[in-house]
Amino acid sequence: MQDIKNLAKLVFKFFFYRSKQNWGNQAFFPKHDPDEKLNNIINSFISQFYENKSVPSSIILSEEIKEKVLIEKTLSQKENKQINISVARKGSKLKVINQAIKNAKDSLNRKLYESQNNRELFDEVASKFNLETNINLIEVYDNSHIQGTNSVGALIAYGDEGFIKKRYRKFNIKNKKNDQDDYGMMREVLNRRFKRAVQEKDNYLSFPDLVIVDGGKGQYSVAREALNELGLHDIPIVAIAKGKFRNSGNETFFHNGKEFKFTKNDPTLFFLQRIRDESHRFAISAHRAKRKKGISKSLLDQIEGIGSIRKRALLNHFGSARAVESASLDEIKSVEGVEVKVAKKIYNFFHE
Repeated sequence: MQDIKNLAKLVFKFFFYRSKQNWGNQAFFPKHDPDEKLNNIINSFISQFYENKSVPSSIILSEEIKEKVLIEKTLSQKENKQINISVARKGSKLKVINQAIKNAKDSLNRKLYESQNNRELFDEVASKFNLETNINLIEVYDNSHIQGTNSVGALIAYGDEGFIKKRYRKFNIKNKKNDQDDYGMMREVLNRRFKRAVQEKDNYLSFPDLVIVDGGKGQYSVAREALNELGLHDIPIVAIAKGKFRNSGNETFFHNGKEFKFTKNDPTLFFLQRIRDESHRFAISAHRAKRKKGISKSLLDQIEGIGSIRKRALLNHFGSARAVESASLDEIKSVEGVEVKVAKKIYNFFHE
């Protein structure tokens, strides 16, 4: 078993109550100095947690905190109401806290188990592809477009603790020549992501230990060339291509001039499929959002005399250009800043 001393050992479990009803709970795994006292960690976390959230009138803790009075005063001023922080000692409050502690222990055990499983999967991936590096972070890239329109590149990341949503990125393809060129799209996305990282270093995303791209030999070659041109020869790349009939389980993998296949029940294959599918999902969702935005933009832009201010007012009021199309004349006239003459022009555009 791997030494877990560097993994998360602390979890904050929040139970949310309104009118004595449980509205759910949420777990947080803050990074912290192993030598930091629990009291100080709770102080810092409570203050940061409610920095951009509404604060309840009563906060019940399992532990005493030294800066209780100061935090109460700060939160009370923020909310313009009295905020009380207390420690559960008996009765129903203690019962809830004990339940929260049990729930927190379960969450922490699951977190440590998942981290351990991911570490084993990372080691298996490195072994299967004969990688000479330890894997702690994987980035997966995919592209999405329909006949060269609304082209989007997507990046998702996976680490010891699972998918890292804050590292997800989408790239609107800027070079129009690449809109219908999957290889060109991949080259542009990788160049933009890694060129900025090379230039800014500590001020941008850190480098991954492995890059995975959706595609076959061609995508692998393009990706390898893009990273090599930036001097990133040491970052390994794996391309994943579906089988002849795009059957899941019949994927072929490409790395360093070699092809790799896995048995259909191989846990490593399931893992690689899972992170590939997540990149595909993210790319598709980014593409749909861009296409929806484009549809809204094009419809209203076709109406003569509708400037950016009125357009924004219409979209804010109705939510989309399609909703404007379905609106009655009276509904359009009710939008602030849209005069009767303009409202008739908009209505007639969609209904004549």
